[in-house]
Amino acid sequence: MEEKHKKILQQNMTQLVKGLDLPDLYGALLKKDIFTKDMIDELQIAGIVQDQVRQLVQALETRGSRAFPLFLECLWETGQHGLAELLQTEAPTVPRPRPGCKSYKMESSPCGHCLIINNMEFKPESALRNRRGSNIDCEKLETRFKAINFIFEVKENLKESQIKQEMSALSKKDHSQYDCCVVIVLSHGTEVRHSGLPGAIYGVDGKHVTVHDLTLYLNGQNCPSLQEKPKLFFIQACGGDERDTGFEVSSDEAQPSTGGVDNQTDAIPTPFSNNFLSLLCEIDARASLPTQSDILVSYSTFPGYVSWRDTQAGSWYLETLERILKENAATDDLCSMLVMVNHHVSQNCAKGLYKQMPFSFNLLRKLLYFQTST
Repeated sequence: MEEKHKKILQQNMTQLVKGLDLPDLYGALLKKDIFTKDMIDELQIAGIVQDQVRQLVQALETRGSRAFPLFLECLWETGQHGLAELLQTEAPTVPRPRPGCKSYKMESSPCGHCLIINNMEFKPESALRNRRGSNIDCEKLETRFKAINFIFEVKENLKESQIKQEMSALSKKDHSQYDCCVVIVLSHGTEVRHSGLPGAIYGVDGKHVTVHDLTLYLNGQNCPSLQEKPKLFFIQACGGDERDTGFEVSSDEAQPSTGGVDNQTDAIPTPFSNNFLSLLCEIDARASLPTQSDILVSYSTFPGYVSWRDTQAGSWYLETLERILKENAATDDLCSMLVMVNHHVSQNCAKGLYKQMPFSFNLLRKLLYFQTST
């Protein structure tokens, strides 16, 4: 445990001795593997409650760097909010689960694998433009996901078959010692007919892989070691070739930002347009399958619309996502942060006219809080 956390516990020892409710807390500490059953048994025979608390705090200080934030989580989960608040004021980087809400276990170190597929340079036969500025996104994401304790791996300029190979390799890894898995795709995209999740992303050879097929590699059936664990997909690609010009709002709501000076899209036109109402019905029917649970897919833009990328600053969506994670991952759950991303991206304006709205399919069953340094 870090010295600053030991100091917090010692400074608040009197309040802990007076107010700590041990019976429920012992169970929570055991469940999170902070203490073993033998250690709990030893504490319980240490004497009166006050002596048990003092010995518990002393033992806690020897249980590693994650002991303090996990102890705070135990306090929240057992309803001891006053003590949690007291200790939290000195350690604001520890996420606060809401009382009564379940959250995913995110305690392993590392937390899991993060694979990024960054397609920047496309083959001439693909008729697709190179994606300038994508390397900026990739560098920011590497810094951010390493900071929240993920094993980061980058694959660049993959053909359609290579994308499938990398996803297959990821699905065959043993994730049993990890708590989460993240896939980030940066490429051109398009709208496709589908019976599941919308959209497709292009390989550098001009052939595409559907987003729905990407998620299948990691579902409960195809990747057993990720069952009941969150699988997160972040897709920076167009969902079609429509351009959103927005609508007028009151002056206090509108706070426009022009974004960068050199905005491009990741759109590839398609010869058809889906009826979105039937599209949603198809997705809902398919996504309700148990094998598809614990998956979140966050798209940079709404199905059918373009996604904007500044060639000098990176994409609107990923630049905003990285910033929101940096500023809020210590205190907010993932879905709350994606709402923040939606808000900030919606304020941008390309070429003085066009807007963008990120979009998510959330099949998670619990709140998700990332690990942060404390």
